[in-house]
Amino acid sequence: MNPAPALSRAIVSLGSNIEPRAENLALALEALDALPQTHCARASSVIETDPVDVPPEFADLKFLNQVAIFETRLDVRDFARRMHVVEDALGRVRTVRNGPRTIDLDLIDFDGMVLDDPELTLPHPRAVERDFVLRPLADLGFAFEDGAIRCKE
Repeated sequence: MNPAPALSRAIVSLGSNIEPRAENLALALEALDALPQTHCARASSVIETDPVDVPPEFADLKFLNQVAIFETRLDVRDFARRMHVVEDALGRVRTVRNGPRTIDLDLIDFDGMVLDDPELTLPHPRAVERDFVLRPLADLGFAFEDGAIRCKE
C-alpha cells in the first residue's frame, strides 16, 4: 500500500470586481475547500481595494480581496490547474488583459517551493508588491521576508 502524499500548504489570493463580489469570494473558497484532499485551514478578512494595472475604463471597479491558506495533498501543478477550473466555473472571462473578473485566484506560495516555468511561477512574482495580497496575508500572521513567506507569530 502506498503512503498518502504529504500535506502541503497552499496560499491563495482571491479577488473579485464584478458583483456580487462577496458571494464570488465565498463561492471560490467553498469550491477550493471541496477539492479532493484539500481543506481551507484559514481565510483572512475581506478588504476592498482599488484596482491595480487595469485599463482606464475599469479603474472605478473596486476589488474585494482576501487570502486563504489551504492544506492539500494535491501536487502543486494539479492544485494550480484545479484553481483555474474553479475560476472558469465561476464565470471568469479572459478577454481583456487585467479586465473585470468574477473571480481571480492566484497561487502565492506552495510550501515555499520555487518554480519558474511558463506554466507556473512560485512564489508569485508580483505578490510582494501588491497591498491587496500583503494586507490579508498579514491578517493571517504571515509576511514576505527575504523572498519567502514566513509566519510572523
